[in-house]
Amino acid sequence: MYKPVRIAVGVVGTLVMLVALSGVARADEKSTVEEIRKELMQLPYYGVFDYLAFKYDKGTVTLMGYAYALGLKRDAERAVKRVAGVDQVVDKVEELPASPMDDELRWKVYYAIYRNPFLSRYAPGGGLLWGSHRAYGPGFHGLSGGLFPGMEPVGDYPIHIIVKNLRVTLLGVVDNESDKTVAGMKARDVPGSLGVDNQLIVVSEEKSTKR
Repeated sequence: MYKPVRIAVGVVGTLVMLVALSGVARADEKSTVEEIRKELMQLPYYGVFDYLAFKYDKGTVTLMGYAYALGLKRDAERAVKRVAGVDQVVDKVEELPASPMDDELRWKVYYAIYRNPFLSRYAPGGGLLWGSHRAYGPGFHGLSGGLFPGMEPVGDYPIHIIVKNLRVTLLGVVDNESDKTVAGMKARDVPGSLGVDNQLIVVSEEKSTKR
């Protein structure tokens, strides 16, 4: 008579325990993701001409993006390996080739964008909250757009400028579609490039897709 009751209570107890364990796992995963982000943000020479993004899944971290700074790819992998909960790192970061012509184009595009009166608030110290601190924080988990959908973006600059073989790619986040359009136009106005790929993500659109 009491056996079905005991079975039912046991099943409920097991379900409660599984739900609790699931909650703990999610909390641990979130903590690990933030520690990975922290380690990457502390790389001293990660800048506007690089771009890093990552994904964490059950102990495995996948790193993607572009490394302009010498040694950034290697040091990013080493930094992530130090995080508790990381068992394996798959490093898919592309190292950009050394090129004086690419270097000249990088700085021309940088000045064209960050010194533009319409976009200057995105520059460090420009008045925009993320421009003076961090472009991507805990609110930017798993962006759905751009070249690396579902990845966690990392960076101090909202607009990262990637140049390879005189081709420019803009990566990062901006407030609105107008800012994205202006950034693309300013990059295209710079002489010497063979093309501009505007992959900037509009924050308002990104947030609306997650409601």
